[in-house]
Amino acid sequence: MPRRLFRRYMPDPASIREHKSLRFLGTLLHDPNLWHLNRHSVARAMAVGIFAAFIPMPFQMLLAAFLAITVRSNMPISVSLVWLTNPFTMPPVFYCTYQMGAWLMNVPPRHLPDELTWEWISSQLSTLWQPFLLGSVVCGVILSALAYCLTMLYWRWWVSRQWKRRQKRRP
Repeated sequence: MPRRLFRRYMPDPASIREHKSLRFLGTLLHDPNLWHLNRHSVARAMAVGIFAAFIPMPFQMLLAAFLAITVRSNMPISVSLVWLTNPFTMPPVFYCTYQMGAWLMNVPPRHLPDELTWEWISSQLSTLWQPFLLGSVVCGVILSALAYCLTMLYWRWWVSRQWKRRQKRRP
C-alpha cells in the first residue's frame, strides 16, 4: 500500500493531540494504533469513516473519532472519510437512504412538493424520520462492511504485487 502517499497528507499525531477541541479525549489519543498505517488499521478506518458518514447527525466527525478510538482504527482516515457526505453530496445520499428505508419498511416513499416549506417539513417529519434513519443505518453498515473487505483485498493485492516485482528484480 502506498504508505508514503498517506503519510504525506496525514496530520502529525502530536498536533492532533494538542488541538484544543480534542483535548477532552486526553490519553485516549496516545494509542499508537490510532496513527499506524497497516492493513487492519486502515481497513477499520474505512469502515468507521463510511459508517459515520451515513449517520444523519451533526458533528459526524466526533462520532468517527469516538468509533476510531473504540475499534482502534486510524483516526485521521476515519475522520476525513466523513466528508464523503458534504453539503453537495448530502441531498442525493440521504435521499437514497430514505428510499432504502422506505423500501425496507414497505411504506410508500413521500415525494417532495414543488415548494419546500417549513410547514411541509414539520408536518411530514413524523412519517419521514423512521425510514430515513433505518435506511441510513442499513446503508452505512452495508457500505462500511464492503469498504472494509475491499480495503483488505486491495492491500493484500498491492503487497503481493510488490513482492512479485521484487522477486523479478532479484538475480
